[in-house]
Amino acid sequence: MPIGARVTRLTYRSLVAAASAALMSMLLSPPGAQAAPGPLRSEPVHSYENAIRESVWVDTRLDGDGDGRGDRVAVDIVRPREPASQGRRIPVIMDASPYYACCGRGNESQRKTYDARGNPVLLPLHYDNYFVPRGYAFAAVDLAGTNRSDGCADVGGRSDIQSAKAVVDWLGGRAKGYTSRTGDERARASWSNGDTGMIGKSYDGTIANGVAATGVEGLRTIVPIGAISSWYDYYFAQGAPLFGSGPDWLSRYVGSPGARERCGAVRQRLIDGAPRSGDLTRLWQERDHVPDADRVRASVFAVHGMQDLNVRAKHFGQWWDALADAGVERKVWLSQAGHVDPFDFRRAEWVDTLHRWFDHYLLGYDNGVEDEPMADIERAPDRWSTDRHWPPRATAVTTVSPGEGTVPGVGTLSPKPARPGAAETFTDDRSLDEIDWASAVDRPTPAKAGFVTGPLTHDLRLSGSSAVKVTVTPNTETAHLSAVLVDLGPAVIRDYAASGEGITTLPERTCWGASAPGDSSCYKETKARTKAVDLTVFSRGWADLGTYADAGRGRPLTPGKAHSITLDLHAADHVVPAGHRLALILAGTDRDLIEPPASTPTLTVDLARTSARLPVVGGAPAFARAAGPSAAAPAGDGAGLEGVAGPRPLRPVPGGEAR
Repeated sequence: MPIGARVTRLTYRSLVAAASAALMSMLLSPPGAQAAPGPLRSEPVHSYENAIRESVWVDTRLDGDGDGRGDRVAVDIVRPREPASQGRRIPVIMDASPYYACCGRGNESQRKTYDARGNPVLLPLHYDNYFVPRGYAFAAVDLAGTNRSDGCADVGGRSDIQSAKAVVDWLGGRAKGYTSRTGDERARASWSNGDTGMIGKSYDGTIANGVAATGVEGLRTIVPIGAISSWYDYYFAQGAPLFGSGPDWLSRYVGSPGARERCGAVRQRLIDGAPRSGDLTRLWQERDHVPDADRVRASVFAVHGMQDLNVRAKHFGQWWDALADAGVERKVWLSQAGHVDPFDFRRAEWVDTLHRWFDHYLLGYDNGVEDEPMADIERAPDRWSTDRHWPPRATAVTTVSPGEGTVPGVGTLSPKPARPGAAETFTDDRSLDEIDWASAVDRPTPAKAGFVTGPLTHDLRLSGSSAVKVTVTPNTETAHLSAVLVDLGPAVIRDYAASGEGITTLPERTCWGASAPGDSSCYKETKARTKAVDLTVFSRGWADLGTYADAGRGRPLTPGKAHSITLDLHAADHVVPAGHRLALILAGTDRDLIEPPASTPTLTVDLARTSARLPVVGGAPAFARAAGPSAAAPAGDGAGLEGVAGPRPLRPVPGGEAR
């Protein structure tokens, strides 16, 4: 089927622009000059229906299931027939995933299908339909222990990463491939030029991050969408557990029936190495890609939902900062949605941008995509802005402090530190969540302490990752803490807490590339699912207070003794408009987002030793201009405020059937 109408128009405009540029170049060039403008865009000149569809099994050089032979991972490939017949080599777009059989990919949960001979018929998502006619190969890799691959899923460990890295090496002629899972007939990627781009949402994007962090040769770019950067931070927040189970459950969930039978030893190692205590063990250190950001050779185009409560935006923030420190070429889209692929919240623009990105980094086209603004930020549903750099260069850390108010638990937020001895007290209530706290921010309630600016006189933009240093005295030996930043004011936002996490799926379909029997390029359209609210929680962070002395190991608290800890809040880019108020709320268990502690603590906050470090665009002067240089009394009338419905329970499945 033909490509969707919107993309047709985009392509037509590009062709007109290219033709006009070429004509003007010829007209304006001096006599004897050579006009050789590079191609602006790859075009669908190859047959998709007649493309080569094949499966290859690549030797990972590991024996994860302990059966005495090397594990082979299945690679299902679609590539254009014409370049191969002409002896031309082409680049590869790869999505390595554990979900091709168990859970499906994309908004419609597509799974791989095969013909009677075992050759691939349907590969999920539009990447093959769209890019194969344009001169790319597409490779869909089953991670070890999943679908048709050998080995065991070790949830971000060596086997997971090597599953995909070995394929990159095979495409570059550095690893062995076979035409079957057990046979000896070799398969060689003589059609590949060795250049690979990896893409994928959630677990798939996490694999792209991990492979890039090995520094593997031939990986030119990665496009991680809602991806994990540290598996510890997926399961824990500074020692506080985020789920009631660990990676052993996920290993079994994604594993093939055969892997479930043979991989018990691997799952036991996951249990032993990832205790529910939240200690930062060697297993977690091996699954942290952030320290290896300086090994990344590929460019990075990251996409993340700022309201993603599955793979939280902390993963993006710490990965982005590490890549920046390493000087990696990068780009980002940040949406208001939750755990959603950009194909489902900004489809036409996404396909166009991804097309130009791959054309540049894999085909070498000089199309200027690398010189475009670094960041696209969704400000309101379907309304986007851009930034040349992200965070903007005018961003500076600004310290603000909570202060006493006129009633208990309803305090102020300003640059002025609180007086010595000032304090607020709250008791953990595991039945409440961040929306419950924020809706009652102007009222004394026993489960939280809220601190609010007066109405802002100017817009205030926070861009990046915040941190809150808290000094509290508990009355128990265990306690969990939450800190959230809230925009208090009316707005229409994506309803990230509802089914769809900010999108509604429509019955109408549009087509993005070519189709073939059994593999349609047509997908259901979506629209933004919105809600009018009085408040927006835009950043959050959690911790087990028992990690106050060592972030990697918890310990019992001393009741009656003050303990200090810094909570890292998730990356965000949010504008608090003039007339709205900014709030910082401190509380205990954030229901359905962190697990409660063993006890029910009451905590007293030492306000003079508590502060927040905020990434304010314009720094302290911008904060003072917007909020005033000193504390102001909260302007609320005590009435309840309305936000989204509140977080829902999550299953520990990054990118699969998570809710």
